[in-house]
Amino acid sequence: MSQIEEFEGIVLSVKKHREQDHLVKIFTDRFGKLMFFTRGTGKRNNKLKTAILPFTKATYIGDVRTTGLCFLNDAKDQQQYQSMQTDIFLNAYATYLLNLTDVALEDRQPNPALYHKLAASLQEIDEGSDPEIIMNIFEIQLLPYFGVAPELRGCRVCGNTEGPFDYSQTYGGLLCQKHWHMDEHRYHATQRSIYFIRLFSRVSLDQIGAISVKEETKKEIQSLVDQIYDDSVGIKLKSKGFIKKMDKWGSVLKDARNPEKNDRKD
Repeated sequence: MSQIEEFEGIVLSVKKHREQDHLVKIFTDRFGKLMFFTRGTGKRNNKLKTAILPFTKATYIGDVRTTGLCFLNDAKDQQQYQSMQTDIFLNAYATYLLNLTDVALEDRQPNPALYHKLAASLQEIDEGSDPEIIMNIFEIQLLPYFGVAPELRGCRVCGNTEGPFDYSQTYGGLLCQKHWHMDEHRYHATQRSIYFIRLFSRVSLDQIGAISVKEETKKEIQSLVDQIYDDSVGIKLKSKGFIKKMDKWGSVLKDARNPEKNDRKD
C-alpha cells in the first residue's frame, strides 16, 4: 500500500545508487525512519539535488509505502545546517547524532518526540552551542531507546536524592555513599561527572545556554557516558571513534583554520 504524503524530515544518510540515482534515509516526523529512492539526483539540474544533501531538514512530498522503498517527488522549505557542512569538527558531532538516531530506531516506527529532539540538537550545534555538551545530553536521553533506563534521580537502593553518588552497572543506576559497599565494581566516577549526567538526563535543549562546563569536567562526563554505553548498549559507531581521535589532532586543524595566528611574528 502506498500514498502520496507531505511530511517533515531530516536526512540521516545518502548512498549513490547506480550512476545518477540515490538511496536516501530520512527520519520523518510522521512515519519514522524511511528509505527513499530518488531518480536522477546525481544530475546537476535535478530539483531534489539539494534536498537530499547530508544535514538537510525539509518538508518533503513523496510516495510513502508500508513495505519496500519509498519515493521522493518534491521538497520545499529546505534548511541546510550550514556550519556542519563547512566545519569538520561540527560535522563529526552532527554525523554521530544522526548515526546514533539511526541505530536506536527501527524503520517505520513513528517517534515525533525523538524527531524534535534531534532537530533541536542539530539546530543548537548549528547556532554555536557547545557540540560536546549537546552530544552528551543526546546520548544520555537516548539510552531508553536502547532498552537502558538507568536510575539517575537518586539511589537505586534507598531512593536518597542527596549525594555523593556513584554509578553502578550492576544496579543500573546511582548508589548513594551508604550503599557503595554493595558494588565493589562501581565506576568510581567523579562527583562532577555524576552531577552533570543527572542534569543532562532531564535538561531541555532550550536551557543549554545556561550550562557552562570546564574542559576537564567535559572529559570526565564523556568518560562516564562512554562507560555506560560500552557496558549497557554495546554499539561501536565509527563516527564516535572519529570524535575520540579528534582530540589528538584537533589542535593542529584549529591552527590551520586560523592561519593569522601562524603569521604573527615574535
